[in-house]
Amino acid sequence: MKMKRVCFLTFIIMLALSGKGMSYPPAVGILGKAASCMSCHANNGPWTDERQTIIDVLDKDTMKSLGQADGTFLVTVKRGQPKTLLTVIGRTKGDTAGAPYRNAWLYLDASTIGGSSLSKFAPGWDVNLPMSCRIVGDKLDQYEGAALTALPMTIRPTDAARDAELMLQVMLTQGESVKGKPKEGMLGSYFERKVKLKVIDE
Repeated sequence: MKMKRVCFLTFIIMLALSGKGMSYPPAVGILGKAASCMSCHANNGPWTDERQTIIDVLDKDTMKSLGQADGTFLVTVKRGQPKTLLTVIGRTKGDTAGAPYRNAWLYLDASTIGGSSLSKFAPGWDVNLPMSCRIVGDKLDQYEGAALTALPMTIRPTDAARDAELMLQVMLTQGESVKGKPKEGMLGSYFERKVKLKVIDE
């Protein structure tokens, strides 16, 4: 986990030194004070039907959804212990809008925007993959026939961790943004989900 964190921080520093930080999702809250993907990209994609959109967070050990009745996700973790989650994004089988080509997502603690830390995840929580872009094509039994991305993320509450609330920002995309003009060239549909982190002390 330590090596992955070093690689991630190195990548972000290289982006910061390269000039304009227009790519997603690293620009959100890291290369500037933007709090949303929408600060750079257009919400102009055809995947607007929530009933056919899949956004789920699973416990990788049990493969059960952590979704709650109010539409949020609740993640409970014992202090000092790692927990691996699976971020699942896509469109249901038979989607009339056609499948996106690539999905992007970011877990963001809004309280970190404007701070000096490169990490925009909840303070006091170790995390190895708080953001990613992935080409659609993963398979899960729970979503048979769906056009999906599914990628694991491991988190661990340290001694400094407290209960926290994250915003999971998601973009379903197709095409490529024009360099220097991120609102052009790419189709994208933007969604948000609230994720609550709870520390269990024993």
